Amino acid sequence: MSTIVQPSATSTGIDPRGPQFTAAITAGVLVVVLATAPSTFATVLLALQTALFATGAVRGVQKTPTAWLFRTAVRPRLPAPDDLEDPAPPRFAQTVGLAFGVVGLVGFLTGLDTLGLIAVGFALAAAVLNAVFRFCLGCEMYLLLKRLGT
Repeated sequence: MSTIVQPSATSTGIDPRGPQFTAAITAGVLVVVLATAPSTFATVLLALQTALFATGAVRGVQKTPTAWLFRTAVRPRLPAPDDLEDPAPPRFAQTVGLAFGVVGLVGFLTGLDTLGLIAVGFALAAAVLNAVFRFCLGCEMYLLLKRLGT
């Protein structure tokens, strides 16, 4: 759902199925977090997911472990994408995920379990929308902010 870049030899666009694959893995991780929270296991798992969000936010979505897995194990089995996607909106979406992950961690670590559960729930909802419907809420937020000149 984000900005489309026409593929070319010099294009820096990304395969739009990569972020969708990442969202599916993220959704699975967050389901386990919610199913096991509050617990040390859930907190550690959320910390790992938050680190993945941080990697995508800081280094770019194409530099995450899930992007590597997609490129090496999934992408070679798929036909070429019709178009490539601008990596900036998915990177912003990773930043939004990072914010929810941090809030969730703060909640779990300070005993505010309801806060942690709500934050993880919001992140899960966004991940499911992307994984199932290829609708990236963070990407849409990015595009809206860009249109507003922010």
